[in-house]
Amino acid sequence: MMRCHFRLFVLSLSLSLLCFTVVSAAGPRAYPEGELPKDVRYAEPKNLDGYFPFKPSETPAQWAVREEFVHRQIRVSQGLWPMPTRTPLNAVVHGKIDCGDYTIEKVYFESYPGHYVTGNLYRPAGASLKNGEKDGKRPGILCPHGHWPNGRFYDDRQLNVKEITNKSERWVSAYRSPLQARCVHLARLGCVVFHYDMIGYADSVQFTQHRPGVRKHMNETEVGKWGYFSPMAELYGQNMMGLQTYNSVAATDFILSLPEVDAQRVACTGASGGGTQTMILTAIEGRIKVSFPAVMVSTAMQGGCTCENANYLRLNSGNIEFAAMAAPRPTGISAADDWTKEMMTKGYPELQQHFKMLGVPDHVQCTAYTQFGHNYNYMSRQVMYRWFNKHLNLNVGGADQERDFDFKSERELSVWDESHPKPSGNNIGDTYERGLLKWMTQDRQKQLADLEPKKPVDLLSYRYLVGGGWDVLIGRQPRLKQIEWELTKKKADAKVIEMAGILRDREKGEEVPAVFLYPKEWNKQVVIWIDGKAGKSGIYQGDGTPIPEVQSILDKGASVCAIDLFKTGEYLKAGEEPATSQKLIGYSKGDQPWQQFVGYTYGYNHSMFARRVHDVMTAIALVHSHERTPDAVDLVGVNGGGVIALAARAQVGALVRRCAVDTEGFRFVKVTEPDDAMFVPGAVGLGDVPALIALSAPGELWITGEAKLENAATKAYDLSGKKDAVTLWKGDAAKLVPAAAAWLLR
Repeated sequence: MMRCHFRLFVLSLSLSLLCFTVVSAAGPRAYPEGELPKDVRYAEPKNLDGYFPFKPSETPAQWAVREEFVHRQIRVSQGLWPMPTRTPLNAVVHGKIDCGDYTIEKVYFESYPGHYVTGNLYRPAGASLKNGEKDGKRPGILCPHGHWPNGRFYDDRQLNVKEITNKSERWVSAYRSPLQARCVHLARLGCVVFHYDMIGYADSVQFTQHRPGVRKHMNETEVGKWGYFSPMAELYGQNMMGLQTYNSVAATDFILSLPEVDAQRVACTGASGGGTQTMILTAIEGRIKVSFPAVMVSTAMQGGCTCENANYLRLNSGNIEFAAMAAPRPTGISAADDWTKEMMTKGYPELQQHFKMLGVPDHVQCTAYTQFGHNYNYMSRQVMYRWFNKHLNLNVGGADQERDFDFKSERELSVWDESHPKPSGNNIGDTYERGLLKWMTQDRQKQLADLEPKKPVDLLSYRYLVGGGWDVLIGRQPRLKQIEWELTKKKADAKVIEMAGILRDREKGEEVPAVFLYPKEWNKQVVIWIDGKAGKSGIYQGDGTPIPEVQSILDKGASVCAIDLFKTGEYLKAGEEPATSQKLIGYSKGDQPWQQFVGYTYGYNHSMFARRVHDVMTAIALVHSHERTPDAVDLVGVNGGGVIALAARAQVGALVRRCAVDTEGFRFVKVTEPDDAMFVPGAVGLGDVPALIALSAPGELWITGEAKLENAATKAYDLSGKKDAVTLWKGDAAKLVPAAAAWLLR
């Protein structure tokens, strides 16, 4: 193989030559005429009703690496990488209701400035040291609810006597509200319990709907004018699941701010959608010491609401792995006659293996009551009470035996009253939503500015936070020795061997059509040429000979590799044009605005941009792992391939020595259609194209198409001690080729 010390001629858009836009099949095919690659990416997109198994790591060291990535993937998916700037909670606790052996108070606080998290605080009466409290401290328990009607105020008045007699409930009060039942009993066990609202439920009135979905009037591009589910919100990584997760993080802050709560005994439990919140919060929040997600953890359906889905969340992961993230902390699970009904044979055995591998086999438990439908009924709650009694050191005899309680109405529990009026006017609805996202956007912009390196040590933070975020967006790490090369055609003349074939990644089920031009007097350098539209045909003229720039590389003794990116070149059927869009899938019939959320696509499937970056990384891996190992590998990106090549270079680092690209002035922020082939959720919130330039440091980079290099890029190169390693070319088009040649041959 080969790697060109030579820094290729990258033409600007105005002088891109006709050969760069040719899409005809110049040069050899890797596959027989009419045959397409046997590539898994042709399959229908994965959706939330797929199969999501968990493969445990073999060693704690392997898991530590995987755990760190999944933690980061979850936070990126929620728009919480990095975390938003923390602001005061300004908590208000009022309206205590004395219920004898426990009290109920009304609570609201601000997770974001002016955004209220609302709920009820249940506390055991008195302050005596009993039930295992140590030094007067008590366990704190977060109780997110699921999609029960009216949420925290759920009241089922349609009494079904069968439910009382079949042991699913013991009391009418608990039948009316199993949500209140668990909070009351946990308080009676000596715990401080915070039961809080999901967005748009009960007292959470600032959003008038829990899942408003795609709305044309909220799709503006000016800061402060867009809402959730809009293209700009997605580009910044803003979604309603992330808002709900951040509310849970703030709820953790709140409960730990209470002087009587023991920071080492904080737990979380919820069912259904509340089980999703429990899993996600526990996975990213180490302050949660014990968890119990009920009737949600499964290899099957992953959660159907927009509050349970986000871009990137379940790429190569799923709810079983999210539950595994609790380890080595104890986590209990319940299953029922719903999508969790197979947990005892699919999912739970793997979790047992996982916890055993980490040395804590007794820190996981799954109990299935498949005689009941989807629920958090008395029998399931009993399992949770026993779990918390053990792992929170409550030491209460008969901890699983609930007693009757006085059901509280919405009027009695609501946090809003005359002295504490509910938000209104500009603090609710579309105006409020736009303002909240404006704050988030400006906060992220400030964070990106603050992350710009100012001293060498800052490069580590930048690469960890910004580069770590792009790791998730691209979704693939550099890999060697896993790519096969199948030669399908070969011819030679006196100086060059031409080989066409297939790069095959069996692990991923992907195939990449490729061609190599190999000088017989090879200098052990390789140039990988990425043409974003013409693919490998882009290195050929109409008569089948190499374009002059490629010929000059060959004359220097370097080999050239060119590939077709996914849905270009040989990925296409006869007469088909290179894909400029990607298929989006909705949820269910997709006829409701919320069912059109792009998270149902990008939460389970890589973007077209990421897939094309994967193709470049596959070529890089093959070249490096081939038996004829090169001394140097360089990368070129033109004709719509510049930013793709740049992203690949940012991922593989030193595996590419030099990179020459034409960005054509592209910015992700300009892509406003979510099915566009260049639409990458979260890209703008992680610095857009300038971040990819900065992440290329200290590698040598020749770049055109940019008016200037942004601060992050210039500082990254300056502080890495390689200020001269980056060259920004913006001369006259007529002088582009000589300028590039001078840089390459310097």
